[in-house]
This record gives sequence, structure tokens and C-alpha cells, in this order.
Amino acid sequence: MAQIFAAHAERAARIDALRPGNKDRLFDGLMAAGITHVTVTFDGAGDSGQIESIGAWSGETAVDFPATEIPYAALTWDDPEVEMRSLSLEDVVEQLAYDFLSDTHGGWENNDGAWGEFCFDAAARCIHLEFNERYTSSELFTHDF
Repeated sequence: MAQIFAAHAERAARIDALRPGNKDRLFDGLMAAGITHVTVTFDGAGDSGQIESIGAWSGETAVDFPATEIPYAALTWDDPEVEMRSLSLEDVVEQLAYDFLSDTHGGWENNDGAWGEFCFDAAARCIHLEFNERYTSSELFTHDF
């Protein structure tokens, strides 16, 4: 069991090491395309969840993503080597959003689920997550008569 946990920790560390480069390439690509920020909304419950929308913005104006592709570094389950993929800016945003959701709130789509929004701020080179978790609450009342 210790070997499994060690292998998982090693893989997680390798993935974490790839993120700064992926973020830098994404922010550079967004700025080159004139995109100041990107919003990503997500929603899920009952063991199903997905990204609902991805919107690109130039200031206060909604814009389309260009067809630009950038390199994206990833690990696959069956190969220890880093795989460089060529993905569109929108696909990189989607991949990072799903990665950050699973890293910070694994199982966010289960039971009552969760919803929220990411903001990829290209100018500030920051990714902000607002996460709203749903839950069912119960309160116990006792009475003696």
C-alpha cells in the first residue's frame, strides 16, 4: 500500500511541476490574442458534473477564442514521459479548470454537488476559483412530553 501512495505522490508532484509552464504558455497566448480574461462556469450533482461555459473577454467585450494552438505538457497514465500536446487556448483553459477542480475539491460533482466559476486573468497571470458546495443539512429536535 505504501508503494501505491508513494507512486501517487510522485506522479502528483510531476504534474504540479508541469503547471507553471502550462500556465505561462496559456497566459502568453491569451495576451497575444488580446484576451484579458476568461471565465469558466461549472455545475454538477448526483455524480455528474461538467463545465457549463467558457467565455473569453477583451476588457468588457466578449470575444471569440482564436484558432491558436499552444504546447501543453501532460502525463498519461501508461507512460512516465512528459507528452507535449498541441491544444487550442480554449482546450487548455478547460483542461486546467478540470485539473484544478479535481485537485482542490475532488468529488465536487457527487451527491448534492457544487457550482462555481473560474477567472483566468491573463494580465495578472492568476487563476481565481469561486467554489460553492451544496449540502443537505439536518437538525435534530427532541421533545419529551
